Amino acid sequence: MLKVFVSQPMKGKTKEEILKEKELAIQDIKKLFDEDNIEVIDSYFEDFEPDTHPLVYLARSIELLAQADIAYFVEGWKYARGCLVEHVCAKLYGIIVID
Repeated sequence: MLKVFVSQPMKGKTKEEILKEKELAIQDIKKLFDEDNIEVIDSYFEDFEPDTHPLVYLARSIELLAQADIAYFVEGWKYARGCLVEHVCAKLYGIIVID
C-alpha cells in the first residue's frame, strides 16, 4: 500500500475549493498508480482555532508527510510557504515527489 501525501496551497481558499482541488489530485494520483494500492493521508485540518499560527499547521503536516511514500504537489505549490517547506522536506528525506 502506497501512502500519498497531497500538498496544496490553501490560503485564501474556501473549504469547498480546497477539498475539490484535493479530489482532483487524488484522481490524478490514481491514474499514475494502481488505484487499489493507494492510501491518501488526510492533511486537511479543522480542529484549530482561526488565530492558530500557520507554523502549527505546518508542523502537523510535516508529521503526516513523514508517513508518506509519495508527496504529490498541486499546481501553485511553488508560491505557498508551507508547500515549499514540505517539498524541501520530502526531497531531503527521500520521499518520492510528484510536482
